[in-house]
Amino acid sequence: MAKISEPTQKLILRYDQWHKSQEPKKNVATIHVDEVASKVAAFYEKIRGIIDWKEEHLLKRRAIERIFKRRILMEEKNIAEPLVLELIRGGHFPNDQIEESKIDQVQKIIDKYIYILSNAPELEKISFYTWISEIASCEIEEALSPSLRERSLINYMFEIMKQRIVLSEKVLKVKRLTDKEKNTQIYIAVQRALFNLDAPVISYHLLKYSYPNWKNLQGEELKDIASNILLTKQEIEKSLNHPLADKFYQIAEKYDTPYLLLGDVLSEDISIKQKVSDPKEIEKAITKAYEGRVKTLKRRLGRAAFYATLSIFLTNIVSLFLIEIPFNKWVTGYFFNFFAMTVDIVVPTLIMFLLVVTIKPPKQENLPRVIMEVMKVVYDKGKEDVYEIKTFIKKNYVFSTIINLFYFAGFLAILALIIWGLSRVNFPPLSYLIFIIFLSLIAFAGAKIRTRAKELQVIEEKETLWHFFIDPFAVPVVQLGKWLTIKWKRYNIIAVFFSALIDMPFTTFVEFIEQWRYFLKEKKEKIH
Repeated sequence: MAKISEPTQKLILRYDQWHKSQEPKKNVATIHVDEVASKVAAFYEKIRGIIDWKEEHLLKRRAIERIFKRRILMEEKNIAEPLVLELIRGGHFPNDQIEESKIDQVQKIIDKYIYILSNAPELEKISFYTWISEIASCEIEEALSPSLRERSLINYMFEIMKQRIVLSEKVLKVKRLTDKEKNTQIYIAVQRALFNLDAPVISYHLLKYSYPNWKNLQGEELKDIASNILLTKQEIEKSLNHPLADKFYQIAEKYDTPYLLLGDVLSEDISIKQKVSDPKEIEKAITKAYEGRVKTLKRRLGRAAFYATLSIFLTNIVSLFLIEIPFNKWVTGYFFNFFAMTVDIVVPTLIMFLLVVTIKPPKQENLPRVIMEVMKVVYDKGKEDVYEIKTFIKKNYVFSTIINLFYFAGFLAILALIIWGLSRVNFPPLSYLIFIIFLSLIAFAGAKIRTRAKELQVIEEKETLWHFFIDPFAVPVVQLGKWLTIKWKRYNIIAVFFSALIDMPFTTFVEFIEQWRYFLKEKKEKIH
């Protein structure tokens, strides 16, 4: 029998605790919502999910944030119950499973964040409001659906990576990191690699990492933290945007597969504790989990591609009929022809389709390497692997300037090619800009999906001559798409329209349906 490493033993113990937490509790009052009202609300949430698209694992948090912002504007006190009820109606949490006691817990969380928000400087309140709403939504989600399993896996990989990741001499010459900074970067990278968590979730975890008592702040401690919260926010944002953040992420992403698969095995088989000591048994379990993840990955990537494309596709249509056609008709006197309209809508969608359909599954030689990496993590082998953070040392100023000019020239060349192609189908000048915007958004979304498709890949991917020639033209477009995506998330006009003009009246309508149904039930009960 092989000796199990100490971190793995702790992980098994935490997963045992998670399995026990999943057992249904007896004689506990749970929250119930009307089924008819729930179906209506769930349908609306699916529409919202297309308009305000997020990856599947982030939809719940985004819904909490959206409802929290709306409810807090309507009334500051006692919003926990209507917030939780709305989340259950929308299908974000199961009916008859959330304990009623959770409402008081959520209200305490809301009160804490309202206090922090009310003590923020007036000049910073607008920008701070969005950030604090995001953090509050993370804690509310954790209260309603504790992520014990995910947190256990993150901490497991974090503890191991702290010992294995080292900084090269070149990196230390350019940027000297303290142990705290290094560990913070590893912590961020692990969360991004394992579960693709976004900035709000990671920011919340960093708050708990910096303030272990964050969830139970009271009195003077809450007052002190509230008075310094803007500085804390700036420190977190500085950590998230660290110059070496991408380097740490690349290593975490490359070696996250063993941890994901081990988590799958421990989630499925409660008796695996006895089997882990036998390398042959763990190899069988990992192989089964690997095959299952390949299938799940294909489904998830397909869904991500569909909703990402559909979200931009619908926005493209709205842009065409509400902005491009009216502007060109009344300002420039140009009338769209059918072929130009088809190109405007279909080409970006076709590019996304090609980006996704050309994703290749992991190679056969990947599985043996994955199993070997799992063995290195699970068992105490004595000598551990070392992952070195490396960076490219910039040459002299002239050399860097020439490289940047080549990069910029590639960007201009691809823009010129796109504009030339659009001019051949009689596109109006304004539509050049809008087409390029949507094309870059699609390119970035497709690049992200292709990156996520490599989550099981451990073997090195060799770049071909094709990459050498295409990257100077493709990378600038993807970078533009990344920048626009960040702005799009901040200024999603369609999402703002839904929130301002549809969310509130629709929520009132659903609540009316529920109250009407309860009224009829009461009347029926009196008929005997």
